[in-house]
Amino acid sequence: MNAISATTLIDALNWRYATKSFDATRKLPAGTLDALLDSLVLAPSSFGLQPWRFIVVENPELRSRLRAESWNQTQLTDASQVIVFAARETLDAGDIDGHLSHTAAVRGIDPASLEPLRQMMTGFTAGRPDEDLFGWNSRQVYIALGQLMTSAALLRVDSCPLEGLSAAAYDEILGLTGTGYRTVCACAIGYRAEDDKYAVTPKVRYPRERVVEFR
Repeated sequence: MNAISATTLIDALNWRYATKSFDATRKLPAGTLDALLDSLVLAPSSFGLQPWRFIVVENPELRSRLRAESWNQTQLTDASQVIVFAARETLDAGDIDGHLSHTAAVRGIDPASLEPLRQMMTGFTAGRPDEDLFGWNSRQVYIALGQLMTSAALLRVDSCPLEGLSAAAYDEILGLTGTGYRTVCACAIGYRAEDDKYAVTPKVRYPRERVVEFR
């Protein structure tokens, strides 16, 4: 596999911005959407537990209802797709055992060989309050969100992360209530509208020497 150039990466990240106005007439090609969904599947998570669900919302009626619970942000109805990021409400021995069984099957190894890892993982999660575990799972979700936006930029797909929403309302609208998963955030993906002024607004970032330290 050939590496992309450093210039290609930085150009893509400079091109990316939190798109405020999407072109509602343009939809992502199926292959592009598939690649972005695969980027979510391939996102890293602590222990590899993947304590998340990604709900791709395309239904116009659902998206209108979500928009009403998102400060009326137009991205919810104008973007090609809206992806809702949900995190596992807790983690228990069943989650860990399921993950390790899958790991053993994929790698063709004896599940018993993973017992030391199982003990370490259960030691980390045992006794922690559910809200602490939900917070930890939510932080894993943001890793996946970052991977999605970077992948989108490399494919010249626009994105906008969305936190201005009622998570409880999203859970109700999307049928997540009682499933063991809760909404954390969302991300609209698609193509920017030609008249979105933010596309040409200078990106505001502190200089590298202010935010990067070497020790």
